[in-house]
Amino acid sequence: MPRAAVLGSPIAHSLSPVLHRAAYAELGLADWTYDRFEVDEAALPGFLDSLAGGGERWAGLSLTMPLKRAVIPLLDEVGDTAAAVEAVNTLVLTEDGRRLGENTDIPGMVAALRERGVGRVPSAAVLGAGATASSALAALAQICDGEVTAYVRSDVRAGEMRQWGERLGVPVRTAAWDEAAEALAAPLVISTTPTGTADALAAVVPERPGTLFDVLYDPWPTALAAAWAGRGGAVVGGLDLLVHQAVLQVELMTGRKPAPLAAMRAAGEAALHRS
Repeated sequence: MPRAAVLGSPIAHSLSPVLHRAAYAELGLADWTYDRFEVDEAALPGFLDSLAGGGERWAGLSLTMPLKRAVIPLLDEVGDTAAAVEAVNTLVLTEDGRRLGENTDIPGMVAALRERGVGRVPSAAVLGAGATASSALAALAQICDGEVTAYVRSDVRAGEMRQWGERLGVPVRTAAWDEAAEALAAPLVISTTPTGTADALAAVVPERPGTLFDVLYDPWPTALAAAWAGRGGAVVGGLDLLVHQAVLQVELMTGRKPAPLAAMRAAGEAALHRS
């Protein structure tokens, strides 16, 4: 019975089990299971070691915060995309015991935008400067033809975003968070901030907004996303990202392509509606 799971701390809120189980059902993988485990950085090495000695067939793990960087020293191989942002959200466990790290957040972002008709943009703005913001820059490296402006709260964060830009080949300009209203004029705005942080910007959405990619999914819509849609702007949400990155995880772990995007999204929407 092949097993998979999502690890992180906190983890109780994760929709990953809902999405992966829906994929297994659609693909006819009745013997596959997908669980969630509360695992922090200190417990991660021991948890991974325990998988090899349990006598069960583990196919892979989804990793959320705070494990995406902590796992890297514990891997046998790291894919190019994951190495570029020093973040692994997918651990594939091979039958010969190797641990392979991948990042599906970045191609998931690109796929979510493409699904909504965003292929190329002349410039973009990023709200925030955490781990998700670096993934956003990596995604923008593939679709943005010009400058990316990152709106951040500290000089330290500003420096980090400029360094990520240099590493990823993206021209990054940084601006203070109190100027974030200016971000909303960009043709593509990616909001990577925690719940509530960008709510005040809902009052200053322009009359003809471009595309907003808000990585949050619960509660949904955010105040900014609701105001954006109200002005007629295109909105890509956190569930879109979650589903697209999970599609790629399912394909990596099961070897089955294509993963059932529609069934996984429907399962995620139903779970959010119940919560």
